[in-house]
Amino acid sequence: MSKIAFGLLMLALLSLALGLFSQDELGNTPLIAAIVFFAGWLVARALGRRFKFDPQLR
Repeated sequence: MSKIAFGLLMLALLSLALGLFSQDELGNTPLIAAIVFFAGWLVARALGRRFKFDPQLR
């Protein structure tokens, strides 16, 4: 997993935890952010699989 994908996954999990454990002061903002970060993680994972380094090509 790339560093960007890992960072987006951590941001999604932290936003989800903030949304679940906050006392509704922030509204739905952390949950919406978690959805956006998770979608970014899926895109980063898909792009990371497409551009793999092949050491056999040397």
